[in-house]
Amino acid sequence: MTASEQKTSPDFFEDHALDPLVAATGSKDTRRPAPKKKAGFYLSEQLLERFNRRFHQMKLDGAAIENKSALVEIALTFALDDLDQGDRSRIGAALK
Repeated sequence: MTASEQKTSPDFFEDHALDPLVAATGSKDTRRPAPKKKAGFYLSEQLLERFNRRFHQMKLDGAAIENKSALVEIALTFALDDLDQGDRSRIGAALK
């Protein structure tokens, strides 16, 4: 075998190259994301600044959060779950 026949570096254009998602997570996620719809809400500047600071700090800390929409979706899910608690709801108590 000649030196030119030996592969010394990876061929990034190979058809059978490793999938980075599979390499990082161990499996390919085949679930389709839920359909999304844009929503617009007015928030106080203070709350929006606090949210932005927290989001960016989480990213700096290496939190596995894709984007601000994902963080809002998680927070809203927690809030709605809390409201489902009825009389034991912390949000419901704050609204009284």
